[in-house]
Amino acid sequence: MAELSLNESKVKSKAFMGQMISIINGGALSLMISIGHKTGLFDIMDGSPPATSDEISISADLDERYVREWLSALSCGGILEHDSTAGTFFLPPEHAGLLTRRSGPLNLAIPLQMIPLLGEVEEDIVDVFKNGGGVPYDRYPRFQELMAETSNNRFDRTLLKQIVPILPVEDELSTGIDVADVGCGSGRALCILGAAFPNSRFVGFDMSAKGIEAAQAQAANLPNVTFELADASALNQHERFDLVTTFDAIHDQAQPEQVLAGIHQMLKPGGSYLCVEPKASSVLAENLAEPMAPYMYTISTMHCMTVSLAYGGEGLGTAWGHQTATEYIRRAGFENIEITGVKDDRSNSYFISRRAK
Repeated sequence: MAELSLNESKVKSKAFMGQMISIINGGALSLMISIGHKTGLFDIMDGSPPATSDEISISADLDERYVREWLSALSCGGILEHDSTAGTFFLPPEHAGLLTRRSGPLNLAIPLQMIPLLGEVEEDIVDVFKNGGGVPYDRYPRFQELMAETSNNRFDRTLLKQIVPILPVEDELSTGIDVADVGCGSGRALCILGAAFPNSRFVGFDMSAKGIEAAQAQAANLPNVTFELADASALNQHERFDLVTTFDAIHDQAQPEQVLAGIHQMLKPGGSYLCVEPKASSVLAENLAEPMAPYMYTISTMHCMTVSLAYGGEGLGTAWGHQTATEYIRRAGFENIEITGVKDDRSNSYFISRRAK
């Protein structure tokens, strides 16, 4: 690499300083945006005319002093508009469309909550940087709750209208088939499917007792939907299902190849497998220009990869990529692997494959 001149070096240094200041401010704003989501402040301000901190705090039933400081931070960050003469604050509709619950999958305040959540394990991560190993799942007490909100937000908008139509068994769901979701979390996907397709039978498997408890509560009035506490690498469900799904569940498994082999065994001959995984390349150079790549690798370092390593796993990471994922699915015995996507879930790749008849 050619050596820079003194002037070029100064210009580069100045530009990087500006980048670092933006990162510092962005990190600070991420905390404020997360708080705005959790307290409902964005939803309160959505569609409302400019209002004072007193008016906004009363509407939200929150402490005015804290609301005022929050409004100030977001005004300085360009998230809100502030009229200094009237002393009012306004959430532009163009911004509200990306920050409020009505926005569905476009609500960026939901994935942004991951930043403060991961900050809770920073010291644990520093320790494994020095000593190796990983950070176990139980060090993330709020992770299940956040993933439930994230997946619920996605499934409510996309599952029936966009995901089901790409499945090879779309018609069979109406007549009646057996479906499993491995790594089902709080069970929202199967509950939506169970309500829409009463003739089919749905079983969800997850190793989180908290997740299964939440899933069973959701399915209380759905006799065709059940959930079981189980390790994905030891399911032993021989040729029981016509369709198996996994949503963002393979890359952080301790034994992903064993899980995929088990899923292959779970399927009846000719059965279909839908594997949804983060959209990425297995080649770092091909991810450099991706807008959300830094976020993806950060999540990987501070959760997905380290959780896998904590249980003696491979530590594939969030960005294991479509090339590696395809190879793993193929090695498990699946054929006719197709990679596709859905309109309102641009962060994931959808791998559809079959077990041979």
